[in-house]
Formats: sequence, C-alpha cells, structure tokens
Amino acid sequence: METGITCYSRGAILPSVPSQHSTVLVSPRTISPSFSSKSLKSSSLFGESLHIMPRSSLKVSKTKNSSLVTKCEIGDSLEEFLTKATPDKGLIRLMMCMGEALRTISFKVRTASCGGTACVNSFGDEQLAVDMLADKLLFEALTYSHFCKYACSEEVPELQDMGGPVEGGFSVAFDPLDGSSIVDTNFTVGTIFGVWPGDKLTGITGRDQVAAAMGIYGPRTTYVLALKDIPGTHEFILLDEGKWQHVKDTTEIAEGKLFSPGNLRATFDNPEYNKLINYYIREKYTLRYTGGMVPDVNQIIVKEKGIFTNVISPTSKAKLRLLFEVAPLGFLIEKAGGFSSDGKQSILDKVINTLDERTQVAYGSKNEIIRFEETLYGSSRLKAAVPVGAAA
Repeated sequence: METGITCYSRGAILPSVPSQHSTVLVSPRTISPSFSSKSLKSSSLFGESLHIMPRSSLKVSKTKNSSLVTKCEIGDSLEEFLTKATPDKGLIRLMMCMGEALRTISFKVRTASCGGTACVNSFGDEQLAVDMLADKLLFEALTYSHFCKYACSEEVPELQDMGGPVEGGFSVAFDPLDGSSIVDTNFTVGTIFGVWPGDKLTGITGRDQVAAAMGIYGPRTTYVLALKDIPGTHEFILLDEGKWQHVKDTTEIAEGKLFSPGNLRATFDNPEYNKLINYYIREKYTLRYTGGMVPDVNQIIVKEKGIFTNVISPTSKAKLRLLFEVAPLGFLIEKAGGFSSDGKQSILDKVINTLDERTQVAYGSKNEIIRFEETLYGSSRLKAAVPVGAAA
C-alpha cells in the first residue's frame, strides 16, 4: 500500500547572483583541500551565503516496508523531486548544492569576457578564466554540502579532501566547463559530474555511480540528472527567479537518423571509422555536431534518438577522460534508455584505474551502438546478449 509524500513548497531557495560583486580568480593548484564554512558564507563567488536547506529539514515519507514511494512529477522543484526520489539525505543535499553551483556558473558564463586565455591547466590545455571560476565554485559547493569526502576535477586531477564522512558520504569527479574552447563563440557549454559512494575514485566503474548530472548553459540553462535507484534521466530548467523546475523525463532512446561525429581526423587512418561516417552520409543522416560534448550528448537525451561518436586512430589518440566526462555521461545515457560503448563493452563496465584514464566512446540507441561495434570490431555484444529471463 502506498503512502502519500509530503511536498514542501519553500519557494526559491537559491539566492540571486548580484552582478556588482567582483571575483578574484585563483589557479586551480591553489585550491585548499579543505574549506571552512565561514569562508564559504562570505564567499564573493556565490555573491552571498549559500541558502541550501539545513540537513535536518530534509524529510522523506516511506511505506510500511521502508521502501521509498517515488511519485516524481513534471513541475516539481528540484528539492521536491529529490525528496520524493531518494531517502538519502546526504545525496539530496549534495545534488542541491551542485545545483546552486550550476546556477551560479550559468550566470558567470553569460557575463564572461572571453577575449583570450588566462592560464594553462595541468594537462597543458589552454584554459579560459571562466573554467577556473567554475572549478572553484564546484569545489566550494561540495565542501558546503558536508557529504562529500573526496573530489577531483579535470582541472585539478588530484584527490581533494572535502571533509565529509566516508560512511554515508560520497566522492565526486567533475569537468567544470566542458567545451570551454567554444565559450568565446557563444556556443553551448556545460558541466559534467559523477557521484560515487564512499571514498574511492579509482578501482571503480561507471556503473558504481549513485548519481550523475550535467549542467547545460545555452539559450536555456538546464540541469539534467539521473539517480541510481529511480528510472529515467530528468531535466530541470532554471527559471528567472532562480528555481529549478522539473520539465522532462527521458526513459527511452529510440532509433533515428541523427549523428554527431567527434574526432573526424581519425577517419584518415582508421578505415573502419571512415566506413561508419560514410554510412551515415550515404543513408542521409542529419548532422548535428557542435564540438561540445555536453550539448551533443544532451541532444540524444532531449531528442530521444541519435548517435554520438568519438573514435581514436593510430595518430589520433584518446582525449576524453573516463572519470570526469565519459562515465558520468554514460550513466545519464543508459538511465535514459540508451546505450554506451568503447567498441567492445559498455562504458559503465570499464574499470577506472587512474584519474587520467582516457577512452574512445559512442552513445546512442541500441541499433546505432550495434552498428558502431560491428563496423569497428566485426561483432556486437548487444546482438549476442541473452534476453532477460531466457534459460541459461
């Protein structure tokens, strides 16, 4: 027997971001492993104190057998949705704090001056100033959540102790601003993050994630998230008053002729990839590719069809990081009803051995991933899969 779930209408819990505040940019290398709550409350990065609800105010209704009744609805606020979706108060708080950081990053991206680069990150890539700002905001939000034990980012690829508990806590890996090289052209960019239980970010797989999300900074700002224990991938839009509102669920990625081909230079000396691209062209697929991984993968979830590829070759090595980008996006795609692949297996089954591990990847509908695997390697594990319930 189901019991009702109390919804709490607290209004907009996210503070406005005053444009008059100046921001001092700091190199990611100077980020302290631990931040004090006091410094966060006075942080000019957030404009004012973070107005995330106190931990004691998070309440969940359960059935008699203690299983959570999920009745998430379109129109729910982010807090209402999370409160219905999971009994884990720590995860709720962490996702709320990250939502606050995404909202603030969105404002900074919209108002950033992108006339040039400000520094070089630890991998030697050129980095715009707004990358550094996003990185700092996300580290601060994770500290303020009080439930993050360790965190690392693509810009700061070493474990940072966030001060949270190991038991009941989480470790988070993120790409603060994926697509930063196209910020100055005013293309859509975004943030990617994955959440793992406990205190490990190596020796794990993408399937071990308890949540993953991306923030998309385009004409609209959206927060697209998935939680391990509920079906679907869920989109929230940022309203003018600073509140996240649930606007879309995706539970199936159907077939459709839409392709986003990354790393096309690999077709020069990878004949199988060249063959695949020629198939898309010959079959009159619609090309939709921005050069930003977040918008290109997000369109598969929003349009509920398509294929994204980023393939390697002998002279064009893997650039995408499994921990910071590929595994979290794979979690979102597969929760949305799609599939992911490195050519031979699901991205979510790849063991993350090092923080900087890189891979090729494809995301899309089942038939598109079958075609991807067969074209590149001659066979597909999805075709050979035994249907659920079939005799051994």
